[in-house]
Parts: sequence; C-alpha cells; structure tokens
Amino acid sequence: MGVEVDRERCVGAGMCALTAPDVFTQDDDGFSEMLPGRPAGTGDHPLVREAVRACPVGAVSLTDG
Repeated sequence: MGVEVDRERCVGAGMCALTAPDVFTQDDDGFSEMLPGRPAGTGDHPLVREAVRACPVGAVSLTDG
C-alpha cells in the first residue's frame, strides 16, 4: 500500500510530519511532502496510517500502489 499527499488540499498543519517524521517533511512554504526515496509499501507502516487519520483536511491518503 502506498501513500500520497494532495498538495492542492494541504494547508500546512504539519500533523503528518509530526506523526511520521521518517516519511513526511514540510517544504519551505510549510506544505507537506513525502521524503525522497520512500519505498513502496510505506502506507503499511502504523505511523503512516496514523498520519492519514491526523491530517485535518484529508490531504494525506493511502493508495493501492
């Protein structure tokens, strides 16, 4: 299972980066993004699943890929 950040929806709350700092970061403008080089299956990590739930606007989601 994969994970993605919808940058159009992101408001920069940073909950994903706080919850799963090994997977997410924030860019210079404060918007969330995946750290480069994250392997497939990152969405199976329990902290990533918590980051999906913690996002106040639903910008972080799990994918089938």
